[in-house]
Amino acid sequence: MAERTIRLNGKQVSSPYWSVGTGEGQASEQLLYWLRERHGQHGPRFGCGVSQCGACTVLVDGSPVRSCTRQLHTVPDHAEVRTLDGLRAHPLQRAFVEVQAGQCAFCVNGMVMGVLSWLETRIASGNRAVPSDDEIKDFLSGALPESDDNYICRCGTHVRIVRAVSLAAKEMLR
Repeated sequence: MAERTIRLNGKQVSSPYWSVGTGEGQASEQLLYWLRERHGQHGPRFGCGVSQCGACTVLVDGSPVRSCTRQLHTVPDHAEVRTLDGLRAHPLQRAFVEVQAGQCAFCVNGMVMGVLSWLETRIASGNRAVPSDDEIKDFLSGALPESDDNYICRCGTHVRIVRAVSLAAKEMLR
């Protein structure tokens, strides 16, 4: 067994993971299962298993990563990994609750983590404008140039999701 050390939601954690082979033939445990089973992270969820729905999204060094397909050996030692579990009353979480954006809430992890990265990147680049509803929809569908990932809500609360993102963005960009 190999071992990986990361900063998980601001705290350094280490634990073993299974890995076989070396070099280009190496394969290892998916980041999703390592986070859930060894570190008690319940935010990221298994949705599709093929990196399409976004339910498993976490941030690795600020970038959204589909943890269901990301093999742990490809995550750098000491990387900063953020999950929904570590946000603690973030404006995005509050907005999703306030407008009841998650009917079944299975997609909420992906929506919140993906949007968090997008908004933080906008802010870091100097863009402090609240995104329009069309920009939010384009981001969630993967149509924006800066994101080719899409985020899928199976129960159809898309209107409330867009409203929650807009509400949170207004608070984050104050």
